[in-house]
Amino acid sequence: MNSDFQSPLKSLLIIVSLGGIVTAFAAITALNFWSKNMRENAGKEQQTKVSKSLEKPAISANDTIGILDAKSIFKPGEPIVTSQMTETTLANVTPKVTSLSLDEIEVARQAWSYFQRNWNDKTGLVNSTDNFQSVTMWDQAAAIAALVSARELNLVSKVEFESKMGSMLKTLASLPLYKGELPNKVYNSKTLLPVNYGKLDQREEVGWSAIDLGRMAIWLKIVGAKYPKFQTQTENVWKSWKIDRLTKNGNMYGTSVIDNKEQYNQEGRLGYENYAAYGLKLWGLNVEKALDSKSKAEFVNLYGQGIPYDRREFNNSGANNYVLSEPYILDGIETGFKSLPKVYSDRILAAQEARYKKTNQLTAVTEDNLDRAPYFVYNSLYVNGEPWATITDTREKHNNLRFVSAKAAIGWYVLNDTEYTRKLFDFVNSNLKTDKGLYNGYYEVLKEPNRAFTANNNGVILQSLLYKKVGQPLVNWAGVKQPK
Repeated sequence: MNSDFQSPLKSLLIIVSLGGIVTAFAAITALNFWSKNMRENAGKEQQTKVSKSLEKPAISANDTIGILDAKSIFKPGEPIVTSQMTETTLANVTPKVTSLSLDEIEVARQAWSYFQRNWNDKTGLVNSTDNFQSVTMWDQAAAIAALVSARELNLVSKVEFESKMGSMLKTLASLPLYKGELPNKVYNSKTLLPVNYGKLDQREEVGWSAIDLGRMAIWLKIVGAKYPKFQTQTENVWKSWKIDRLTKNGNMYGTSVIDNKEQYNQEGRLGYENYAAYGLKLWGLNVEKALDSKSKAEFVNLYGQGIPYDRREFNNSGANNYVLSEPYILDGIETGFKSLPKVYSDRILAAQEARYKKTNQLTAVTEDNLDRAPYFVYNSLYVNGEPWATITDTREKHNNLRFVSAKAAIGWYVLNDTEYTRKLFDFVNSNLKTDKGLYNGYYEVLKEPNRAFTANNNGVILQSLLYKKVGQPLVNWAGVKQPK
């Protein structure tokens, strides 16, 4: 988006002239009268200005929402009782195969158009953001999800599906790895060069992300189980990586390189930690502690709804404990809430609906790219003690850039078909579709689309609509064998 702007026009000079010829006396009398009135009026005007300056400034609708958001928090929040924690997961619900509506089919078609334009045929890797040849393993997993969804929704032929999937899996099994161990956090999607973020032509190994690889793990299992033709290839991908360093003592670990030194750190907070750990468990890794969704959870009330959050926040752990929609949506769609209690998800959606009822602002928040600086934010229900904060990973606050997320809106809609989630879907359908894919979202304050296009946004949308069609969690639909 063009961020240039034009300066306002210069103030116009207003020239007032008095016409006609008057006598000196008349002129003096008139001028004295005019001067007296001017002084009186000026005095009254000044009094009015002083009076107005003492009044409270007008409060905009956005300021009102900010005030309500700040007042919406109450700690400690309503806890979840044991009986609620053990409620039936979606994985145990009888599948309900359905047909998508014409609007849903059109949304899927437009979401797939992103991948048509950003797929690199030679490597099988997809650009994480529009027309920028950089990709992470998280976003490549989104591309796998999109390709599977496109095939099952009849957006691509069997021939195209098999060609793309085969090329992708071949590349994933032969990537140049960080220290010869695991996939680098970022690659040039065209040349396969390991790179740093935004530096496409300079080889740089910057570590790996256990969370990214956890999502990839789920989708390798889905593809291998659903399409036996590719099972050997998916297994070869996993075997090509030295996965033993992904876990330690039941936790997930990732690496970063800072000042040319590797840092090996526990990775993840409540939500993404559990979701990604389930993927690693599918491949036999010990992630018992990472899957524990209870011992680290506390609760805070937002607009009367007690949502879970991770007590390990920045002040006591050095990491941000974002509460976001996406990990709960992905867990529901893909596993049927095998890694997180469904009641957590229900409350996180309920808090966003409660905010809408109180403020009349549609709310479906999660993290994503922006079409302007700072280019990536975490739209959080709660983070580091603050409600409804939009921050960067360095904790810069940008609440003015909070937006209704397209992927979160549609994800909630397919998981919970209610009056509120249908409003979310209808809003996305009316405001965020383009022939290049779906925009990432719609800014609350700016009242305009967030015109960023990303693989993850469009991939989550496609897999959400696949979930709606097949009527069951995707690991169940694919026939993935569940770990003990």
